[in-house]
Amino acid sequence: MQVVCFAGYSGSGKTTLVEQVIPVLIAQGLRVSVIKHTHHRFDIDTPGKDTWRHRKAGAYEVLAASDQRMVLMRELPWPQEPDVHALIAQLDSSVDWVLVEGFKDCDLPKLEVLASAPATDGRPPLYPQDGYVQAVVRSAGHYLSPATDLPVLPRDEPMTVAQWLLAHADRFGYTPPCVLANEMAG
Repeated sequence: MQVVCFAGYSGSGKTTLVEQVIPVLIAQGLRVSVIKHTHHRFDIDTPGKDTWRHRKAGAYEVLAASDQRMVLMRELPWPQEPDVHALIAQLDSSVDWVLVEGFKDCDLPKLEVLASAPATDGRPPLYPQDGYVQAVVRSAGHYLSPATDLPVLPRDEPMTVAQWLLAHADRFGYTPPCVLANEMAG
């Protein structure tokens, strides 16, 4: 399984880029899963439906399944930042690629997606300090400051981004942290 994090600040175009890269990878015969981080309270359930009623009644987990889809909803007892490795562990391990959107502070290899114009709110780019950034994805005409030796990919060319990921797939091979810890201890 290859895992790549599309990291960047809100409004940088991460969702659009991930949405465009998915079909390019699928066209190569690959199975793709996505993990999306959100800072907002969200709900995928419909008020009044059975699963919503079970969850509102206090169920810790509700798993809904049909012959075409499955979804697991879990109510967290208190606010807690999700652990990206725990989320990856819940996915089908036979997928070829996991595209993680968000989690800009995680320890996964990343593509940093930059907004169309440089940030004017004082937020620095990740790539100068984050050793997990493998490449920078930016719009044409967006000049990088500071300059970098990292590969720079065009945000508006998802085919190019996907081809770069495939050509550098060895950088994105995933090993769960517990496996790494066990290897180092043994």
